[in-house]
Amino acid sequence: MPEKKESKEKRFGVIAIEQGFITKEQLMAALEIQVKEDLELGRHRLMGVILNEMGALDASQIKTVVNNLIKLSSVAV
Repeated sequence: MPEKKESKEKRFGVIAIEQGFITKEQLMAALEIQVKEDLELGRHRLMGVILNEMGALDASQIKTVVNNLIKLSSVAV
C-alpha cells in the first residue's frame, strides 16, 4: 500500500490568516459557501473571489496572498 504523502502546501485561506487579512471565522464562512456551491450548483469558485465578495479581502490583499503562494510553490520545487 502506498504511503500517504504529508502535504506541506499551504492553502490560500491559511496564508490570508497568517498575513492578518482575515479571521478563522471568515475563512470558515467562505469555505461553507464554497462547499455549498460545489454541491448544490456544481460550480467551484476560488477562495479569494468569495472572500472579496464577502468584503473580507480587497484586490491588493488577494495579490499579496497569491504572490506568497507562488513563492512557496517555487521553494518547494
